[in-house]
Amino acid sequence: MTRPIPDYPIDIFTRECVRNASEVDDALREFAPAVRLADGVVMIARQKHVAAGLLDWKSFSSTSRPWHDPKSLRPEILLTDDPPQHTRVRRVIGDALSPRVLGKMKETFVAGAQAHVAALRKREGEVIDAVEDVTRKFVYDVFPDALGLPPGDRTHMHGFSIMVWATMGPENELFREAMVSDFTPVIEWLNETCSREAIDPEGFGALLFQAADEGKVTMEEAKLLLQTILSAGADTTYITMSNALRAWAMFPDEFAKVQAAPKLLRNAFEESLRWDSPSRMAGRITTTDVEIDDMVVPAGTRVGLMFGAANRDPRFWDDPLAYRIGRDLTHSLGFGYGVHACVGRTLAQMEADALLGALAEQLDRIELAGEVEPWMTTVGHGPAKVPVRLFFK
Repeated sequence: MTRPIPDYPIDIFTRECVRNASEVDDALREFAPAVRLADGVVMIARQKHVAAGLLDWKSFSSTSRPWHDPKSLRPEILLTDDPPQHTRVRRVIGDALSPRVLGKMKETFVAGAQAHVAALRKREGEVIDAVEDVTRKFVYDVFPDALGLPPGDRTHMHGFSIMVWATMGPENELFREAMVSDFTPVIEWLNETCSREAIDPEGFGALLFQAADEGKVTMEEAKLLLQTILSAGADTTYITMSNALRAWAMFPDEFAKVQAAPKLLRNAFEESLRWDSPSRMAGRITTTDVEIDDMVVPAGTRVGLMFGAANRDPRFWDDPLAYRIGRDLTHSLGFGYGVHACVGRTLAQMEADALLGALAEQLDRIELAGEVEPWMTTVGHGPAKVPVRLFFK
């Protein structure tokens, strides 16, 4: 016997709820296996259900999602496709990330990380922001270079980030505040920077346009793919690395393990992604009736599959609020799951290997130096500022 999906009595996207998103989302998870928001969107937040939904792209389609605006300023490709279209387009990225290209990217990341950490040494003991001064600066400086984008002013990267994330959630107060900005210069920069004429003819981006020459994608799709990769490998990466630094300050014994055994670095990064996921949810639409325990989500329902709450589900994770680099993270949902798993995963891991690896090797310790300021966007999640002091060996 089925029971109706309960209405949830809280708007989880208000300013106060976004400020305390982890606690708000965890409370929703414990309220019921599925809940219905006031606008009809159904949120699903327990590990087993979210994982199953991410794997089942036929029942939970990406062709529509909550609050989707097809006229959005954000690049629309991959996120709004299912197989076979998704498979065709995504294969182009996989083919472009050859061992030769990855090797060249690694050199760019490592050189950039070493130079960046050398500059940070000069600020030893100062209060700096782990987001703006450490991780975001590294990613915005180095990641476009690795993609073969032209040198120059990268300040529009942050505007691109605001534009992308603001359009993922409901059109509420936070959305309207974000969209007050004039994004025309950002869009102009994005189109110019990601044009075939501007990029390195020997770089990663050029391979996407080469795929268009071969008829694997259209020229427009090639450009959108490059813009999508620029977004996918930037924001969630610098946020997760900031969370890693925050965790290393809060859990010094875990940081000591990374310092003693650099092979644990990849797990340390991915545990940061589980511990405080940079995205609250993935949007889907059901194509058939779907059972969630003793409830049924009807076909045609827009659904939020909640990464962060699932990654802290005590039904699945032991002591989920603790940061432990020795966890088995096979079923962590930080990078998504299934055919729609994060397209930027390999690049994010390489960026983290370079920067976090250099810091783990050279730092003695990290100290928190103030309150963490949350990132005030509805679907993206993480710190906007993390005041820290770095002390080197």
